Amino acid sequence: MQQEAVQVVREYAEAVFRRARVPMEPLNYEVDWIDQPSRHTSYPAAPRVPLPADLPALPTLRDLFTGENLPPAEGWSLPALSALLRLSYGVLDRRLTVNWNQDLAKRAHFEHAVWGRGTASGGGMYPVEIYLVAGGSAPLLPGIYHYGTGPHVLERLLLGDAGDRIRAATGAEADSFLVATIRFWKNSFKYNSFCYHVVTQDLGALLGSWDLLARALGVPLPRLLGFDPAPVDRLLGLDGDRESAFAVVPLTWAGAAPAPPAGRSPDVPVRYPAFERSRTLREFPAVTAVHRAAAAPAVPAPEALAAAAPRDLPGEPVPLPAPLLQRLDRPLSTVLATRSSSFGRFRRPPDLTAAELGTTLAFAAAGRHHPADAGLPADAPPLTRLWVFANHVDGLAAGTYGYCPRRHALLPAGAEPDGDMSAFLQQQYFLTNYTMGQVGAVLAISGRLDAVLDAVGPRGYRLLNAEIGAVAQRGYCAATAQRIGCGAVLGFDNVAMDAALGLSGTDERTVLFLLLGRHPDGTADLVHRL
Repeated sequence: MQQEAVQVVREYAEAVFRRARVPMEPLNYEVDWIDQPSRHTSYPAAPRVPLPADLPALPTLRDLFTGENLPPAEGWSLPALSALLRLSYGVLDRRLTVNWNQDLAKRAHFEHAVWGRGTASGGGMYPVEIYLVAGGSAPLLPGIYHYGTGPHVLERLLLGDAGDRIRAATGAEADSFLVATIRFWKNSFKYNSFCYHVVTQDLGALLGSWDLLARALGVPLPRLLGFDPAPVDRLLGLDGDRESAFAVVPLTWAGAAPAPPAGRSPDVPVRYPAFERSRTLREFPAVTAVHRAAAAPAVPAPEALAAAAPRDLPGEPVPLPAPLLQRLDRPLSTVLATRSSSFGRFRRPPDLTAAELGTTLAFAAAGRHHPADAGLPADAPPLTRLWVFANHVDGLAAGTYGYCPRRHALLPAGAEPDGDMSAFLQQQYFLTNYTMGQVGAVLAISGRLDAVLDAVGPRGYRLLNAEIGAVAQRGYCAATAQRIGCGAVLGFDNVAMDAALGLSGTDERTVLFLLLGRHPDGTADLVHRL
């Protein structure tokens, strides 16, 4: 059965990687924008618990990178939880920026407004839902709560300690938990069968924000990714094919000992239904099939896991300037509040500098290793690698490179694309919201999916994409701190990009891309802070 599940994942991933040449089904799909789901899932009939609105002073990205000036490790508090939720997934502002997106004219109208959040999301769909399962030691009534991202509140769905269900499903010793689920329709209404690839990276981006915020707040954040989601889905009253649990974080509250086990909680589902804006909810067979396959619990093979890391590259290294630590000297809260995707705002000159590129690479690469359960040892190798398509970088010759974090250097990669790098990148990009001639560099995040599947089983697809999303979120943060533009995209022809990096014939594939460059001074921009 596991081999069949692995094969389903492989076939889905191959369709994703080749979609620029062979469109994924359903063909000629048209998005029904009138019937799209709400960006904010809510439970209107549930009692609301307001969360603290004040945000604490947080360390800078420089401190997080160097490990200096970080607060001592303590337990969780309600203000710390509130800061984590709001800065990672809550609404922080309304934005109206002139760019090349075709729907720009509509954004001036309230019903089509863009609301900024700290974490990046594919297409701005934000399909992750966050639940708090509070036990007896929590600073609020025991029960199950949903985080309302719009009003920044907890919606109480069930009163009573249900932590034993999460403990049984995950093996974690705690009485309170954060549960991150993914609601597929919030993304699939737009991206149809491509949805699963996008949302599993969205989860990683959120976990990347949580990792940074947990260190800045001085709270522990162990992540559990390898559990069987079915018992957790039942507890939350979810249809596992439409919304399912992907990550669990055990919480230990400051100044409170974990409450003693209260025995088995009654099998009572959550009491309140979620509001659904869409009149018609459509399921896509490819998404359902790959989700069921990848939901199989992880079965790690430690000896194979070591071999799943990207292989060393040959060649003479091209040293990069030391990271510009002074450029990272901005509080994490400010960085997350001002993070945004560039869309069509890139302009040059001046060019991106090699030092800015190197600083972004170093900070992003530091987030590649994310210890999780899933049977992965603490010293498990990172599963991803960063590559560079240097287009217009002052101090670096145009070309393709692999990044070596250990030496903070670039290694020449593959054969040079025919003609100008800008022309090559534009030819491989099949969307219309970026002009590659204005982009300084394209970072590619790659992984060896087949090797990861061999090492972990079908759950390896979710683990790899989670690391990719976390690396991308850190890239966004490093670029934002340096005041340079960043935009994550999935719109390149992966086959051609792999060939340019010399990856053809190997099991390493590019998965996600980050565009880096400059924004012009004095753009028409409106940001209303909330």
